[in-house]
Amino acid sequence: MDTRRNSRLTAVALAVVLAGGGLAGGGLAAQQLDHLPWILKYNSGQNIQPIFHGWSERPGGGFRMHFGYLNRNYVEHLHVPVGANNSLDLDAATHDQGQPTFFYPRFHNFAFGVDVPADWGERELTWSVTAHGRTDSAVAWLQPEWEIADPAASGTSREPEAGNEAPTIAGEPVPAVTLPAPVAITTRVADDGLPVGEPAVRALAVGQETPPTLLPGPDSVESPVNVPQIPPAPDRTTAWLGPDTRPKGVSVSWIVWRGPAGATFEPAYSPEENGRTTTTATFTRPGAYELRATATDRDRSTPAHVTVTVRGE
Repeated sequence: MDTRRNSRLTAVALAVVLAGGGLAGGGLAAQQLDHLPWILKYNSGQNIQPIFHGWSERPGGGFRMHFGYLNRNYVEHLHVPVGANNSLDLDAATHDQGQPTFFYPRFHNFAFGVDVPADWGERELTWSVTAHGRTDSAVAWLQPEWEIADPAASGTSREPEAGNEAPTIAGEPVPAVTLPAPVAITTRVADDGLPVGEPAVRALAVGQETPPTLLPGPDSVESPVNVPQIPPAPDRTTAWLGPDTRPKGVSVSWIVWRGPAGATFEPAYSPEENGRTTTTATFTRPGAYELRATATDRDRSTPAHVTVTVRGE
């Protein structure tokens, strides 16, 4: 890796770890900020950090760059339309490579992938997002150490079962809806019946059973409880060791991928019945929406997208 890339990688890594911007609620002198622990929480006003997770080879040739993001806010959802403020530079004419425009709070790993040709070589692909006046980027290239052997199983804490194929899913057309009425969304799903029973929990690496603890320094001021509605975060190294509460077999969950506002989906995970799932979506603002469905067998998952037009009252 050349010096330029090494410096940029270090800067991006620090950006993912350190929360920028001011405190929600304020009340602390500016000179105290350097002495605060970094584990502060923010309602709103923070930026979005794109993340490059790695790359994988595509079965038909070429490569796929895998991206996620960190919305540093704990409460605020952000809408950043595709364009100068939400751009992937593979196609300068459109900036559009299927990236999200609606950003949920906190980490969302392996959110989407961008396909590049087999002759990509040493070129770079940059995803840049500007939010609250700050622009942050993730730079993707074919670094050999970042190859992902099994992208379908990435981002899960479960040990993939040998022979298991990801479920298939297709969304059915969704009629236009007029506020405040909800709308039923149906998908067709199929699966191979695996895994049988509970998916095995991925084994902890040596040292993960006793993760390090970050403590404030002797001169640090007490951290303010500036987002009281957010409970303390669980231990991220062991929280996933508990039981899987999703329905057994195949189920489907939904998020807003593109659109001016969020939506609620009931149930959170719709179980498969006779090859179909049904979910009720409720919107609060009119507009054109693209929704992402994720079909999972609790071991592997497959996404699908549907569009919905929401009209005002």
